[in-house]
Order: sequence, then structure tokens, then C-alpha cells
Amino acid sequence: MQGKKNLRNLIHILMIVLLSTTIFAQPGGKLTTKSKKAIKFYENATRHYDNYNNLGCIEEVNKAIAEDPKFIEAYYLLASTYSDLKQTQDAISVYEKAISIDEEFYPGAFYLVASLQLSIGKYENAGNNFQKFLKFKGESPIKQKGAIKGLEVVQFAIEQLNNPVPFEMINMGKNINSENDEYLPAITADEQTLIITVRRPKDEQTVSQATKLEEDFYFSNKINGEWNKAEPVGPPLNTHGNEGAQCISPDGQYIYYTACNRAEGRGSCDIYFSRKIGNTWSTPENLGEPINTSSWESQPSISSDGKTLYFASSREGGKGNIDIWKSILDESGKFGVPINLGDSINTRYNEMSPFLHPDNQTLYFSSDGMLGMGGKDIYYSRKNKDGEWTKPINIGYPINTFADEINLLVNAKGDLAYFSSDKPGGFGKYDLYSFELYQKARPQMVSYMKGKVYDAETLRKLDAKFELLNLETGEIVAQSKANPVSGEFLVCLPVGKSYALNVSKDGYLFYSENIALEGIHSEIKPFIKDVPLKPIKVGEIVVLRNIFFETDKFELKNESKVELNKLIDLLKLNKSLKIEISGHTDNVGNEKYNLTLSENRAKTVYEYLSNNGILKTRLTFKGYGWSKPIENNDTENGRANNRRTEFKVISN
Repeated sequence: MQGKKNLRNLIHILMIVLLSTTIFAQPGGKLTTKSKKAIKFYENATRHYDNYNNLGCIEEVNKAIAEDPKFIEAYYLLASTYSDLKQTQDAISVYEKAISIDEEFYPGAFYLVASLQLSIGKYENAGNNFQKFLKFKGESPIKQKGAIKGLEVVQFAIEQLNNPVPFEMINMGKNINSENDEYLPAITADEQTLIITVRRPKDEQTVSQATKLEEDFYFSNKINGEWNKAEPVGPPLNTHGNEGAQCISPDGQYIYYTACNRAEGRGSCDIYFSRKIGNTWSTPENLGEPINTSSWESQPSISSDGKTLYFASSREGGKGNIDIWKSILDESGKFGVPINLGDSINTRYNEMSPFLHPDNQTLYFSSDGMLGMGGKDIYYSRKNKDGEWTKPINIGYPINTFADEINLLVNAKGDLAYFSSDKPGGFGKYDLYSFELYQKARPQMVSYMKGKVYDAETLRKLDAKFELLNLETGEIVAQSKANPVSGEFLVCLPVGKSYALNVSKDGYLFYSENIALEGIHSEIKPFIKDVPLKPIKVGEIVVLRNIFFETDKFELKNESKVELNKLIDLLKLNKSLKIEISGHTDNVGNEKYNLTLSENRAKTVYEYLSNNGILKTRLTFKGYGWSKPIENNDTENGRANNRRTEFKVISN
């Protein structure tokens, strides 16, 4: 809003200069008309313009032009007024009329008309007029730079038009879209829950407020492959104020969003969050400092590991007007001082609407500071091996056009994108659409594991902690907590790596799972599995599914350290706990050989634990060979599961 006011003031100053005859007047300070009537109408028009009465200005200036069709200053005033009213094509036509009378009268008109043509995708016309403007010497250096930049945009846009990317958008249908505006979609990793922002009429009791429209959250669940009717999320998320620009964590358990001008707010717009408890949401909390400041903070996007929040902000210290920042969760559970994403992402203009894909490697965002089609375009960038963002790539035409493209969401699989558009033929002004994302712009594919976690004895649902760790690096790839009421959980699984999944809760033995997703995949089926946690008590046994040895050897593979370190954490947290480490084999080979191998493997684990701070008095080890199979040895899968390392609680 402030930007429009400043633009209007700039135009007003220009018109004062016009009236003082220092730019557009003929030599001697005279206007280009001798008609007293035309001058009178023109003066009336300028007074209307000065008082923001656009319609009055148009009426009077048209009278002036009727009196003298070659009255150039009148045309420029009329063109400026049409620009104010966003009647772009009318403004272009009037500028062209003024230029046709005398193109040397005001060479800057070529720049103005070219800029307007660029804003509506008239690229070739814009290019011609930028070139004509640059032929004039002594013009404003700022406009000259702008014209050179405009020619770069024209060249880029024409190249994009001649090389379109695959794009076929599909309206998401009447259950999602309505006569209201629907935009800003957010979706869970399993694509079963969609949350959108809807601008709708306020309830009757609030229509007396300054505006009769409000923004609220609506949600829809996918049933048998179809989205059901979107319904209001309701309180406490929805209020009589505006809520929007939301993201939902990939597991669906947290929502981060923007609210403006709240009593407890730090600035114009702040970022809030809420956690899902059962089927309801907790009372939203302002994230506070250092995320929120007296400046504008909005458009959050949370990483799938829950540790990094990306957002747009106009705060001081950035590269431009609006930049993309990130904040990392510290060990105390608080977000740290935001870090600017730097020159690889931010420019001196505006970067906004970040969306970090659940692969944690691909960032989609909007910018008007990079080479594009005009206005704001959507770009994507990927992390390199050093964790730095690579040079952004324009996602291409016709996804990007001359208009502003701002929000893009990509599903976990990476093949489907969602966005909002006001293209004709929808249910309302803005509708939600989906389209198949072309291969080059896709992120790394992400699968997921979901289910419920519960007490193995009482079947009570548990709000356990989930960690997905890269077995090669030990890095936490994703983490979350199960819903405290339903026990539901979802963990994202980027393909191409092997992972250890660790599920833990105080008072319980942890659960581990090995998930191998190496190689190239066209599709990965999700893992659907409920997880029972065993209370810590004597006799309970846990299979360590991420302990690895070479065939017929007992030296630990490096990947085993991730699981063993989790076991060390358990033992340090429960200082009275004593365990037996046991080794087991399949039935291939002779009994004595397998018994010795299993004994040596158990001993290797025992020594790793004792060498890393666990007293030997709390540990024993034993090899059982093939004597305690957990599956039939007739299949390779059964034999693989029988080759295992376990620990058993012997004292607590």
C-alpha cells in the first residue's frame, strides 16, 4: 500500500514539473497548445489529479484534447492517469498517440510505454521501444540502465516463449474451489491433508468492521483418491482477523503461518505456530524474537527434519527490499538468530514465498530481481555437496508469465505441483490448480513411513520422538513427534540413501528400523507400519536392525555407529539399566562355526559400548548361533532377519 502511494507521489511530482514547463514545454516555457479553452480544461484536470480524482481528471483532459488534438501535455497527463488506474492498454495507446505527434518532445515516453508493454507481455513491442529510447542521448542514467535491463528481459522472455516447458494445469474441482478466492495451498507428505487460505465474506456479526472480507484456513482430506469438501479449520487457528501464508509440516503435526496487526505482535506481520493435538490445534503462539521483529515477517516454510525455518522478511541487514532468511532450531528447542540466504538467492529487489521441499535439498521461491518474464517469477535452487545454494533456475514459461507468479508447492514424490491462479474459467477469481511438474525441475523423490506408536502392553497411544538418520553420515535427516492423542506419525524418506529409524520415549526401550532406499527409483511405495514400544523391564528384548558386519566377519561396519550411539544414549539416560548383547545367525554352515561367529559379533558390540563410556559391569554378551531363529530359514528374507544383534534387559 505504501509503495503505491510513493509511486503516485512520484507521478504527481512529475506532473508539477510538466506544469512548470521545464520538461515538456516548448522553448520559451509555453505549452504546446494555443487554445485557451484547452489550457483551462487541462488546468482543471491537473487539479483533479492532484486531489486523486482520476475520473474527474480523465473527463477534463479529454475536453482539452477535444479542443486541441495535438495538445501533447494533455496526452501525457491522460496516460499517467490510466496507468494509475491499471488500465494499461489505454495508457499505452495514449502514450503512442503522444509519441506520434512529436517523438522528440519527451524521449522518456518510449521508456514508459516499453515498461507498460513489458508488464502485459508485449515483448517485441517493448523491445522496439526500449531500443528507440536508448538512441536518445543525455537521458536519465537510471532509465538507461532500466532500458538495458528491459531488453535483457525481452530477449529472455522471447526465448522462453519459443521453448516452453511441459505444463497442463488442472482445476482441483468444486470440493476445493468456490466462488471465493482460494490460494496458498499446503499439503502433508502423504498427500492426504490439504490446508488452504480462503478469502471469504465475514460472518454477519462482524460485517460492520472496516472490511467485509477475511482470510481463514480451510482443510480437505483425501478419501479414496478424491478431495472431500473443504471445511473451515475453525478456532483457535481461525479468528475474525486474517490468517494466511501458511505451511504445514510434512507429518501434518505443526502449522506455521502469518498473522498481521495482532495485539501481541512484534510488527506489521508476524509468524505464528500451532501443534496438532488429536484432531484439534493448540492455541497459536507468536514465535517471538529473534524470528519476528518490528519489520514484516511472513511466508514460513519448515524443513522436514523440523530444524530449519525459512521465511521472507523486510528486516534490516538484508540484500534488498524483501529477502529470504532461515533460522535453525537450537538444542533448547528455540529458533536461533535468522541467517540471510545470501547472494546466491537474494537480490537488491524482492525474494519471497520460499518453499523447501521435504527432500531438504530443493528450494522454490519467487523473485523480481532475477532475469525473468517480467514481474515476479518462480525459481528453484538446489544445495550442492557443501550445503550451499546453487544459482537459481527460472522454472520456465508458461509456468512463469508476464504476470506475478508467487506461490508454488511440490508434493513429496516431486511429480505434482500446486499453485493458485485467476485464469478465466474457474469457480472464483482465484482457484487452486495442480499440474505435473516436468522432470528437470523436480526435487529428489521423497517417500514416507507412517503409522501409530503405542505402548506394547497397554496399547495406549504415545507421543514418541522419531529420528531418521543417514547411516553413512550419522546426520539427522528428519525428526518429529507423534500426535500426543492419536499416536499418529509420519516420517519423510528421501530416496538414494540408507537410513536408521529410531523411535524413542522416556521410560521405554527404543525401536529401530533399517530402511534402504539406495539407487534410482521411479516410485517408492510408502511404508505403513504401527510401532509398539516396550516399557523398560527385565526380560524385554530389542532387535538392533542397524548393526552391520561383513559376511562371515565380526568387525563392525561404520554404518553401525548410528544405532550403537542410540543405545549408548539409552544406557546413559537409564543409569541402572543392565543389558545382555546377543548375536544370532542363520542356519547356513555348521553349528560350531555359527556359534563362534555370533559370540564374536556380540563381543564386538560389547567392546564398542564399553570403549564409549558404558561400564562393563552393566554389560554382558553371548552368542546363540542359529538356536533362536525369529523366522523360517527357508527364504533369503527369513535368513537375513535371523542374522541379527539384540539386547535384552537383565536388570533395571
